Amino acid sequence: MATQDTCTELLLDNQLCFALYSTSLLMTKVYKPLLQELGLTYPQYLAMLVLWQGDGITVGEISARLLTDPGSLTPLLKRLEAEGLLKRIRSSTDERVVELFLTDTGRALREQARTIPACILEASQQSLDRLATLKEELVALRNNLRQAV
Repeated sequence: MATQDTCTELLLDNQLCFALYSTSLLMTKVYKPLLQELGLTYPQYLAMLVLWQGDGITVGEISARLLTDPGSLTPLLKRLEAEGLLKRIRSSTDERVVELFLTDTGRALREQARTIPACILEASQQSLDRLATLKEELVALRNNLRQAV
């Protein structure tokens, strides 16, 4: 095998993007069994987190909150509706707008989900303060990246 010139800026282990990507993959794997108990996928869980903060929001609002395209969110929301967790209702003032409302089952699921953050904290083997700092740093990075695109 021929030796390559060392180009440290292109080493995989030196890439912030790979550290973020691989951490995200592992975080999702930690969530998976916890969410299976609730009958949710990770993207569905994120949508439910937004709805648990206050339902009656529009698809556009939840899409903006989750930094995703409304078209890709619609199938996920339809599945949540089919599972009886929410209702999608066309706005009476603008039929292009779809509003999302939790069902009683969807609201009750919130209570079951309350233990998840503690499980993630335990799996991380980090202090709550350290994770709060890390989250703040990641949000700042995300905000800077958002301005770049």
